[in-house]
Amino acid sequence: MFKKLDKLIVKAFIGPFIATFFITLLVLIMQFFWLYIDDFVSKGLSTGLILEFIWYLSATLVPLALPLAILLSSLMTFGNLGETFELVAIKSAGISLLRFMRPLFFVALILSGVAFIFANYVIPVANLKQRTLLSDIVYAKPAFDLKEGVFYDKISGFSIKIGTKEANDSVIRDVIVYEQGNPLQDNFIIAKSGIMRITEDKRFMEFNLKDGWRYEEKGNTYERNSEFIRIGFKEYKKRFDLSSLGFNNRTADSVNRNNEKMFSMRQLEKAIDSLKKDNRKIENQNVTDMFRQLRFTGIIDSVWDKKKIPDTFKAKKVKSFDLLLPDSAKSQVSQSVQSVASSVRISAESLKNIMWEKERNLRKHQIEWHRKISLSLACLVLFLIGAPLGSIIRKGGLGTPLIFSIIFFMLFYFSSTTGEKFAKEDSMSPFAGMWLATFILLPIAFFLIYKAMHDSQLFNKEFYSKIFRAIRNFLGSKKTK
Repeated sequence: MFKKLDKLIVKAFIGPFIATFFITLLVLIMQFFWLYIDDFVSKGLSTGLILEFIWYLSATLVPLALPLAILLSSLMTFGNLGETFELVAIKSAGISLLRFMRPLFFVALILSGVAFIFANYVIPVANLKQRTLLSDIVYAKPAFDLKEGVFYDKISGFSIKIGTKEANDSVIRDVIVYEQGNPLQDNFIIAKSGIMRITEDKRFMEFNLKDGWRYEEKGNTYERNSEFIRIGFKEYKKRFDLSSLGFNNRTADSVNRNNEKMFSMRQLEKAIDSLKKDNRKIENQNVTDMFRQLRFTGIIDSVWDKKKIPDTFKAKKVKSFDLLLPDSAKSQVSQSVQSVASSVRISAESLKNIMWEKERNLRKHQIEWHRKISLSLACLVLFLIGAPLGSIIRKGGLGTPLIFSIIFFMLFYFSSTTGEKFAKEDSMSPFAGMWLATFILLPIAFFLIYKAMHDSQLFNKEFYSKIFRAIRNFLGSKKTK
């Protein structure tokens, strides 16, 4: 039954949660843009394209923003209730902290489920769209931006220099257009002035040049008799194709569809099963091929067993293998052994490198499978830290809760990224690596719940002041003795 007390705590939680979630999401988006700011500048990106990219990017950052928002909002909620002595009143009425946390526990559980559904069905599509769009932006040429006195060479086959531009950027003076017609010959145009404009579809740029010369060379430059042409003009029109600077031809999403980050859990399970079968098959085949290089493996009898060999066929005991070989054959046998050993070593190293890459790819898929669950349950784990911690510190607002939230979220983030790194390097299993943060934070959560239930003075300054005074008095009394 949903009682008034439950409504009170849920209403107190929803407001801070919505605010902190969008603030956290905005901070994470801004952090991404700071990393890629150089790739976005001077690309002539439209507002619609930037908003589309932010939409896909924000979707991929939701699983990371949710745990931090739950941690901060739960800290603020219980801190506010503790600061206004509402928690004291509730406990004095005989209601335990666990009972008071119960409605928000179910809210955090629902949010964990939403995070899992989001990570399993929405994130793969958003990752695919965002990664494809980001690669198009990063590898796109800078937008057309002519600067005074600087050669602009981003348009294929041309290099343009303008002496001065008028305030409206349309009237240009002292124009030089260097044009490469073919690999052997170069032409150029010089004009005193002109008018520059971009066509309405933004595919072409037109120069209406005035009072200039066009210089052109015809023939093979390796020949002595090449034709040199100089043409003077009062007015000359030159058009440049700008389509290569835009996003007219965007990359298809299917290019990145085989990446493990684009898979749902069902697709990851199928991929993991297929990769395991392929790895076993490749390993067995390579081992078979490697041992085929050893000659004795092809002549071993099926009944080879020392116990079954008659005494008459048994070789006499010798101290070393060299005693069985004549002197004339030792050199040949030694060279043959070295050749076979070298070939086997090369095959073994090749197999090791192949299997390392195959196993690394398999681990990446297993890491993504565990990530979808571990990030979802992180919402619940961080709530179990934030709620009791807020009731202990009894400080509302954004100051103190924000500091503690940053500390615990950094602990969660660094432990999860460290575990993922160890899992990729095969220092830990994918399960242990991706659940390392949960294994570290869960005991801390239980410890804080225990302290909150027993009215701990863990973060009370007066408590530590009393301990410090007691130690000082004790040390002072010992000195007087």
